[in-house]
Amino acid sequence: MNQAKAAANVFAPVQLAGASLRNRVIKTATFEGMTPKGIPSDALIEHHRGIAAGGAALTTVAYCGVSPDGLTFEDQMWMHEGIFDRLKQLADAVHAEGGKISGQLSHCGFFSRNKPKNIPRPRGPSVTFNHYGAFSGLPIGGAMSHADIEKTLGEYHDAAALLKRAGFDAVEIHMGHGYLLSQFISPYSNKRTDEYGGSLENRMRLPLQVLASVRKAVGEDFPILSKLNLADGFRGGIKIEDSIQCAKLLETAGINAIVMSGGFTARTPMYLFRGGSPLKQMIQTEKNPVMAFMMKIGGPKLFRPSKFEELYFLDKAKQMREAVSVPLVYLGGVSSRDSMVRAMDEGFDFVAMGRALIRDPEMINKASADGASYPNQCDHCNLCVPSMALPGGVRCVSLKGGF
Repeated sequence: MNQAKAAANVFAPVQLAGASLRNRVIKTATFEGMTPKGIPSDALIEHHRGIAAGGAALTTVAYCGVSPDGLTFEDQMWMHEGIFDRLKQLADAVHAEGGKISGQLSHCGFFSRNKPKNIPRPRGPSVTFNHYGAFSGLPIGGAMSHADIEKTLGEYHDAAALLKRAGFDAVEIHMGHGYLLSQFISPYSNKRTDEYGGSLENRMRLPLQVLASVRKAVGEDFPILSKLNLADGFRGGIKIEDSIQCAKLLETAGINAIVMSGGFTARTPMYLFRGGSPLKQMIQTEKNPVMAFMMKIGGPKLFRPSKFEELYFLDKAKQMREAVSVPLVYLGGVSSRDSMVRAMDEGFDFVAMGRALIRDPEMINKASADGASYPNQCDHCNLCVPSMALPGGVRCVSLKGGF
């Protein structure tokens, strides 16, 4: 594809399953910190309304927990009737700006510091040390029983049905970043010896069952995306060769698009972000003094600054592109018009971005109008990450302050 055609494709209308999108740009799910006590706030509605008004075709609401025991911490929302009206207001606000809206269906697995009632400890594929929850009284993550798995499948089904009924146009199943489904996929965290462990096909069993359950809830012409790691970013985790096999299984099972990502929150958070380290500000906003102390000791290893480069997942993503035909969403270092165009030129179907749209929600309108002259001034400091813990939620700290 030549550059002129690729540029035209970025901003041209496109169909994704049953959804008509005005262009190929997706606001990826980045936790907003705008759901106090699990309730979608006016700030959350305004955040996504602004993204839609700025020209993005599809904006993704982050961390739509499928159950109260699937939350990493207390102020995340889970999908239940009590928030239906607010979800509908959110969808209506995005639609009023000509955009479409997706919800990221998520479950944390063992990676949690949340203590819902009647749930003694978080559960994932295998018994493991839960360092994230250790200083909140949850040091051990349990292994999900078959009954737990069946219950969780029903929760994904019901959460997807709720979002569709509230007017959402798509759902994204979170299979990356070291949360529940990623924990099942990765050999690092999945040590099971039953039909859910061992071979890659077995480790993919639960993600594929979740996809089938969600499909049953939303119907055949409703877009289902999955966020999938290209690599976990450490020895013993998923590598690109494994990810390609995962993608082939998802393609066969009827996924509508795959959002390619990377990194394992518990091990390699900067593998996803790249750029400056937000550790100092994360410690500053940490309310648990013991956790803050431990972050001072262990955090420098986890949150090392790393060089930011445009399209930093491109080499691995191109290997995925060569292996599958399913629509692929390129994510990772898209922060300019040129990088959007190059992603199209490399054969990807959509581009997704987070930090660049937090910096400038009107980026897509400006880039489509001004062409190559558009400058997005995100400096990849990553301070938007700890800003989600501030009153009012995520923001570009360079523009709006906060620390």
